[in-house]
Amino acid sequence: MDIYKEVGFEAAHRLPNVPPDHKCARLHGHSYLVVIHVRGALDEALGWVVDFADVDQAFEPLHGQLDHRYLNEVEGLENPTSENIAVWIWQRLKPALPGLCRIEVKETCETGCVYDGE
Repeated sequence: MDIYKEVGFEAAHRLPNVPPDHKCARLHGHSYLVVIHVRGALDEALGWVVDFADVDQAFEPLHGQLDHRYLNEVEGLENPTSENIAVWIWQRLKPALPGLCRIEVKETCETGCVYDGE
């Protein structure tokens, strides 16, 4: 069974590897939405796969590193595309959430990416 938890953060970035006249080369910000999916067996006694509070707790240190930050200055996010943000989050969450099976990063209501692991 899969469960998911949505978490958000606000951040600014620019994409350093696009042509200088590309709109994303300029500093801009997003209200990011991250959807964390965890897969596991249903615990018969508790009735859940994992406590949503545990997912929140695992993400909290990352939230502190991402929220209201300039992402280009975050180590490992020098080119902070949605795809790179998804991989960055995965690498840091997987040890705390062994059942992690998918990360979605939405930078707008209409755009984002899905990462299913390495």
